Amino acid sequence: MNLENKIAIVTGAASGIGLAIAKRYAAAGAKVAIADLKLEAAQAAADAINAEHAGAAMAVAMDVTSEEQVNAGVAAVVAAWGTVDVLVSNAGIQIVNPIESFAFADWKKMLAIHLDGAFLTSKAVIPHMYKQGSGAILFMGSVHSKEASPLKSAYVTAKHGLLGLCRTIAKEGGPKGVRTNVICPGFVRTPLVDKQIPEQAKELGISEDEVVKKVMLGQTVDGEFTTVEDIAELALFFAAFPSNALTGQSLVASHGWSMS
Repeated sequence: MNLENKIAIVTGAASGIGLAIAKRYAAAGAKVAIADLKLEAAQAAADAINAEHAGAAMAVAMDVTSEEQVNAGVAAVVAAWGTVDVLVSNAGIQIVNPIESFAFADWKKMLAIHLDGAFLTSKAVIPHMYKQGSGAILFMGSVHSKEASPLKSAYVTAKHGLLGLCRTIAKEGGPKGVRTNVICPGFVRTPLVDKQIPEQAKELGISEDEVVKKVMLGQTVDGEFTTVEDIAELALFFAAFPSNALTGQSLVASHGWSMS
């Protein structure tokens, strides 16, 4: 499967899963906009991709909770490359706390980045996709789009919400050639996950090793983390899929932690 001559925007793509997806898309023939809150990091990622695939990447400053920045970033991509064929709404953070001590400001921040970001970026690219009669929108969900875990009320709520947004866009966009899917990774060893290990150890009163082996990987079939490369391959599959047959669907990649 390839993305030859396709134009993609990946949010939160300066590192982690987003960067892996951007690299995979470039290798598959796409031009990729690295949209990230940190412009310098986004430019470094774009430079690294361009060193291997000349002209395949550009950096875009984007706070996905800002409608102005989202619209400006999408406009910059369209000005440079003409359209948007693929959106991967990947930007996200994690904050863990029991619900009784979960700060309302943190709750709002979590929902804004995950849900407002998905909505605003989708809203910005959809007119370009409708105009050309095609497009793919991918949301980065989680096993927590299907399951719940202690200490993650806002994250679980946000990731569940992406399923509803995906299905609505699938219904609205399908007749106009736009499909949408949710990718639901299990635990992927990124800085976002590494940050959680000491936080959960403290909250749960267990060691960091126990957090990894029992909390994060205890429900997998093989005790293995999902990799960024696993998720990048899945993102390529959905972006390059040739029809609406899978639109509105979500797929879990979790080494068997969640099965549906």
